[in-house]
Amino acid sequence: MSSDARTLGVLIGSIRVPIDATNEDILKKAREKMKRAGLTTSSLHFRLFKKSVDARRRNDLRFECTVLAEGVTDRRAYPAHLLARADARLYENETLSFQHGTDHLSARPLVVGMGPAGLFAALLLAREGYAPILIDRGASVRERVRNVEQFRTEGVLDPESNIQFGAGGAGTFSDGKLVTRIHDPRTAFVMQTLHAFGAPEEVLYHAKPHVGTDLLRGVVEAMLAEIERLGGTLHYRCKMEDFSEQADGTLQIKTNQGSFCCGALILAPGHSSRDTYLCLLEKNFVLEPKPISIGFRAEHLQEKIDAALYGRFAGHPNLGHAEYALSDTRGERGVYTFCMCPGGEVVAAASESGGLVVNGMSNHARDGKNANAAVLASVEPADMEAVNGSIVLGAIEFQRLIERAAFRTGGGDYYAPIMTAGDFLNGSYGREPGRVLPSYRGGKVRVSNFENIYPDFLIRALRYALTSFGKKLEGYDAPDTVLTAAETRTSAPLRILRDGEQLYAIGHSRIYPCGEGAGYAGGITSAAVDGVRVASALMARFAPPKSEQKGI
Repeated sequence: MSSDARTLGVLIGSIRVPIDATNEDILKKAREKMKRAGLTTSSLHFRLFKKSVDARRRNDLRFECTVLAEGVTDRRAYPAHLLARADARLYENETLSFQHGTDHLSARPLVVGMGPAGLFAALLLAREGYAPILIDRGASVRERVRNVEQFRTEGVLDPESNIQFGAGGAGTFSDGKLVTRIHDPRTAFVMQTLHAFGAPEEVLYHAKPHVGTDLLRGVVEAMLAEIERLGGTLHYRCKMEDFSEQADGTLQIKTNQGSFCCGALILAPGHSSRDTYLCLLEKNFVLEPKPISIGFRAEHLQEKIDAALYGRFAGHPNLGHAEYALSDTRGERGVYTFCMCPGGEVVAAASESGGLVVNGMSNHARDGKNANAAVLASVEPADMEAVNGSIVLGAIEFQRLIERAAFRTGGGDYYAPIMTAGDFLNGSYGREPGRVLPSYRGGKVRVSNFENIYPDFLIRALRYALTSFGKKLEGYDAPDTVLTAAETRTSAPLRILRDGEQLYAIGHSRIYPCGEGAGYAGGITSAAVDGVRVASALMARFAPPKSEQKGI
């Protein structure tokens, strides 16, 4: 990948406006700042670059914005001393371009997994003429929606097509949050691509962008259709069961739909493909355990969260619902909130029979009554017990034991175990929900005792988390807060080690581990970025397959 195609603009920062201001007001203020500084604006196009809510003072909320003025043709017209007057700087917008290598690709590349990593990898390969084969063990978006709804209403789990598996990956049934902590030039490319396929324009400039599961499904379908239009081949409910590396430089991929021959394999199976991990261990791939996080979902009334964070501005149409992100590293182990879903619901996210997993989801409008987020505590490899001498297997088993305990504690029929925060903090149980009603499966829950689910060190850490967060956000540890167990799938429990530069798996030069399931990402955006990174590495090495190899 190279980024030598550049356009020049001016980035104007420190634009603070009242909450009532429109986007046009923000652009106008940026234009005025440049004019006052003596800079020409007549040939420039202004657009929002970043917009966030400054809520440090609840009774004086402001938007904090950055604006990009595009169309600079002569940097000499924008000297540094004038830019400084406008709190501005020249900005080079890099456009990604991709290099093709010269190594022979003996057959079409194959991508396992239609989550963000696999989806973006396959899209790039298709655009660049590599005609990828893209498979996923789960169903298409529309069939998958029906499978998830049947599980929600009837408790009938399809272990191959659910919230974890299928077109779009686990993120398709979430809030569609695109917030990321990584700083990578590929991030802008990912956002622009999502917008081009139907994500709202605000994902390009909001500090905390989200799509919403309802809109994200359409984005995924549009991307898959484009991959197919460009010569890619899609196979749903196609589960990789085994693979072998051949002497002629090809790989044979065995699936439940027959065998495929490919010239390179991008492995983006998602963080819940435990059988894939076992297959890799048996083939002596180098895997290492990594820290994970375990906890529960905490539900509050969204109006209370709005009031706690936005004060008298709560409910303002320009704000939407309030979000929070809380953390504390002062206790026995780190605790934090994750995947906060304003106006959302707690969803049934199991993928194995006899295990209970929860996650959070919300639509673009975020118009549900409750807010929910995962409250998590860090679990290190040292906390896990080896299985058959393997800590990697022990990491998988650690998650699975908690999921099975949650299933049993909830009654064994995919009803979720719940507690009120008051009971959990007091070491008692039995109190029924009151003001806050649980949203999991429309209320298919049972009041339980979490001490039957989590080991003691997690119980202590999670109690500390609620107490700490209650001091930071008013009402967070209110006695009627509803807690739903168990959140276990925040990330992969291991990493598939790969070459630091060429990104193929150690010892397996035509297999490319990718995304969250391989241990190299932690959300939709970072997984998509890793898909771009891996596809770029593959293309930089190999030339596109010849027409006869593409089957077209």
